[in-house]
Amino acid sequence: MTPQRRVILEELQRLRTHPTADEMYMIVRRRLPNVSLATVYRNLEVLADNGLIQRLEICPHQRRYDARLEKHYHIRCVSCGRVDDVPVRDFPIIEKIPKRLGGYQVSGYQFVFIGICQNCRKRMKNKK
Repeated sequence: MTPQRRVILEELQRLRTHPTADEMYMIVRRRLPNVSLATVYRNLEVLADNGLIQRLEICPHQRRYDARLEKHYHIRCVSCGRVDDVPVRDFPIIEKIPKRLGGYQVSGYQFVFIGICQNCRKRMKNKK
């Protein structure tokens, strides 16, 4: 665990959002002013590959990261891209579908709700 990796992990664990690497870079720079964007990208991938954080590939052309490792679900705003946790623990029927269809043993899955967040709905309403 390098000093940079530790700071990245600590900062991600403090967040309730699901930042992109660029957003993490801006956050980490407050503590490590000389850190490079490439270092943040590389270390987020190392942390994800080692199972210390989750890599969320739920937004087109954009990875997000989550320090929360227990099974949970997400919702993504199709207007602004915001990603939040959904306070639902299990969808057991989903885990049974691949096994019945093709004999798969499920090792994990990502289930993402999509919608429009409260802030975007307010902005849309105010434009009318």
